[in-house]
Amino acid sequence: MGESPFLLIAATSAVAGLVAGFVMHRSDFCVTAMFRDLFLLRDFFLLRMLVLLVVVSAPAFELGRAAGLLGPYPFPLLGPGSLATLIGGVLFGIGMVLAGGCVVGTLYKLGAGSVVAAVAFLGLLAGSALYAEWHPWWSAFARATAFGPAITLPQWLNVAPAALVLPLAALGALGALYLYRSQRRGLLTRPGYATGHIPPWQAALILAALGFVSWLFIGMPLGITTSYAKLGATLEALVWPEHVAGLAYFQAQGLNYTPPFANTPVSGGAGPQLDAIAAIQYPLIIGIILGAAVSALLVKEWRLHWRIPPRHYASALLGGMLLGAAARMVPGCNIWHLWGGVPILAVQSLLFLLGILPGAWIGSRLLVRFVIR
Repeated sequence: MGESPFLLIAATSAVAGLVAGFVMHRSDFCVTAMFRDLFLLRDFFLLRMLVLLVVVSAPAFELGRAAGLLGPYPFPLLGPGSLATLIGGVLFGIGMVLAGGCVVGTLYKLGAGSVVAAVAFLGLLAGSALYAEWHPWWSAFARATAFGPAITLPQWLNVAPAALVLPLAALGALGALYLYRSQRRGLLTRPGYATGHIPPWQAALILAALGFVSWLFIGMPLGITTSYAKLGATLEALVWPEHVAGLAYFQAQGLNYTPPFANTPVSGGAGPQLDAIAAIQYPLIIGIILGAAVSALLVKEWRLHWRIPPRHYASALLGGMLLGAAARMVPGCNIWHLWGGVPILAVQSLLFLLGILPGAWIGSRLLVRFVIR
């Protein structure tokens, strides 16, 4: 692979990150709040925005695949679903509620000056690196409890993807009509007094478009959590290099694929080396932080937010560690599975969604009992 495809990958990720960070900050598009509000407030408003994102992405992904624009299919790093995926989803749901943000929500809040998000970010790095300690037996458990070799539900049922996705496309058409009529009646927006506020439904459509662009130019939708393990390994190697070098998880090359607009395959893993994972995910992480920072600066809202009770910092750190570890146990995060895998009906992603619901409920109970009280 020449230098040019790597530059294309990094540039695409950086631009996607800048746009995502800006839009998520302006709309406060927080996946954690979607599930937390469902259980704490019985409020479905934000969760409907996630449904909108998925219902729009599903037919767009299928049309792009059928037209030969999107490949490979299924995209890299997806694997068969297993009991490990379900358990990891539960732990992920608990962790994101306690952390106060998911793996990407933490980034855009960090970019806007949240100190507690910075603490959660450190917890994410620590939890992602700690997972390497039990990776061998957890991966064995995942293989032993796998539900079969099929990666997507259409593969499992031995039907064409369109046979299952087209009904979602019909829902998407009905959703577009609902979107138009609801917008006319003011049901998709809430009073927004912040300067430059972007309605969450618009943010959902923009993020769906970013997922399509990412798959088109990089070969997979948005995802960042392998780089949390990579960053954690890099920091750990500064003080304990021999131990990091001896951990199987940091030596594995989980990513092996040929990107679009390239002729030779590339590889990457969770180890501290600079590789394809670094080229894909590091610019995305930096872009999200910078995009949110630019958004906050433009409306003169950037400032360090740190005056909160100590128990909130403890919750952010512990939740971040659980979130980071769970993202490796699944493997994958909420944007990877909910914005990428669920639209193509990946079994792993559907199981992750099934697990994140009770996890978010448990996390909400713990939050009320020990943190916000």
